[in-house]
Amino acid sequence: MSLEDLPRAERMAFGYYEQMLALLLFICCLALFTDRLVAQRKNRHVMNASTSDMVSESRKSGVSSISAVLMKKYLVVYAIVMGADWLQGPYLFSLYREQYRFEERVVALLFVTGFVSAGVFAPLVGVLADQHGRRQLCLVFCITYTTTCALMTIHSLPVLLFGRLLGGASTSILFSAFESWLISASNSASLPVSDLSTIMGRATLVNGFVAATAGVVSNQLVEVTGGNFVSPFMASGMLLMVGWVVIRATWAENYGTVRASTTKRDLFQVKRLGLAWKIVRKDVRLVVLGWTQTCFEGSMYLFVFLWVPLLQESSEIPGNLPLGLIFSSFMVSMMLGSLFYTLIISGASDRTEEGSSKQSQGKDRHSPTPPPSETSKIKPSASPQKHPSSLRLHAKLSSIICLASALALSSSILSHSSHFRFLSFCLFEACVGMYYPVQGTLRGMLIANEHRATLSSLFRVPLNVFVVVSLLTGVSAARHTVLSVCAILLLCSSVVTASVIVEQTGERSPLVISDSGSSSENLR
Repeated sequence: MSLEDLPRAERMAFGYYEQMLALLLFICCLALFTDRLVAQRKNRHVMNASTSDMVSESRKSGVSSISAVLMKKYLVVYAIVMGADWLQGPYLFSLYREQYRFEERVVALLFVTGFVSAGVFAPLVGVLADQHGRRQLCLVFCITYTTTCALMTIHSLPVLLFGRLLGGASTSILFSAFESWLISASNSASLPVSDLSTIMGRATLVNGFVAATAGVVSNQLVEVTGGNFVSPFMASGMLLMVGWVVIRATWAENYGTVRASTTKRDLFQVKRLGLAWKIVRKDVRLVVLGWTQTCFEGSMYLFVFLWVPLLQESSEIPGNLPLGLIFSSFMVSMMLGSLFYTLIISGASDRTEEGSSKQSQGKDRHSPTPPPSETSKIKPSASPQKHPSSLRLHAKLSSIICLASALALSSSILSHSSHFRFLSFCLFEACVGMYYPVQGTLRGMLIANEHRATLSSLFRVPLNVFVVVSLLTGVSAARHTVLSVCAILLLCSSVVTASVIVEQTGERSPLVISDSGSSSENLR
């Protein structure tokens, strides 16, 4: 059916969402162009450096080249694995409900099984990543998630439940081991925090492009296969196999600090998990990080279940909304958030470099330069004492993101206009695009490398509990109440982040875990 054959109300709805998508794409292209101009300006600044700063600039150039190589290695893999994950998203519910004809309560059971599995496996996944290597666990992820895709082709409830168990465990790996690998590799290369922030910002941008593309590809696969909702899952499995090959060929291994004797005595790593919990309890900033992750990501996961019925109930054509265009608009909004974050970090980095340059002009230019063997031992991402301004900036951004997200969700409830709700949801997705690089950078600065994957996974336990409880209490029947609670929690998170992390910046350093397994704090 062509667009001209549709009723007038439907044509107007399609026209509005098409125009909004085009506008968002235009703004995104403009932001990309601006970002490129900023990058070129920074390169010209390096090229025009004075002769007296040649040694310093050459060293910076070396760091930039290392950062570019690391960014390429990470983003290629990240695009592949996130593409595989996004391919499954659009048709997971349809496969269970429409093709396999399960009742809605059974579909809810399948979703809850995945979240419970993710919550149970989250701390164990972090321990395994710290012990046996982040690269190794990422390879395991490709295998387990491919197996999950294969199990989706079998119309059997026990098999599908087992597939959700594997899928939940795989999700825990996806959102902990990959980021831990990146942060550890950045520390090993002694990259500045600004480079790590840029990589994470680019990752969110890539994620948005991949998500929008995956939605279109999955739709085409279903059409080509005559409405078979299994086809996107098969494509996802093949993409994961490609990811396994790329990881094995390009990534080097890195670990947390774990003693082999401890591993043999504590098979299930209960003591290590207990130590991780003690670390969180001793530093209130880590408690705030975990609280923010639970509130924001929990709201994000619940939003996935709610945005369609919320738009349908306020629309004149509830059964014929152009969901594909709306989904693409959300993904472009997420890319805009990522680009906005990158521009903020670039501007802050320029101001920091200018301030450092002015300070250095008053010092003796003939002072000896530390040998490379000493500078290579510095790991900027592991100590906020060396970059308090960056920590403070990211803490402020985290607080603002939570506040803007709370406003977006609350305004969508108060308004009954589908267009206004759509714009509110686009704002929320833009906050999602900023959230991931901001939160990832905060974790990189506040959590020491030894237990980073363990703590990151530990934070996901309350997150999954929050989502599971919300689903079991009937999220679709009380969606306004659920969004109201999410908005209140995000507002609380904004206030707590501003009052704890922002105010305490520079007062304490991250917790450092010694090889003996004891924890201590420096410069109290």
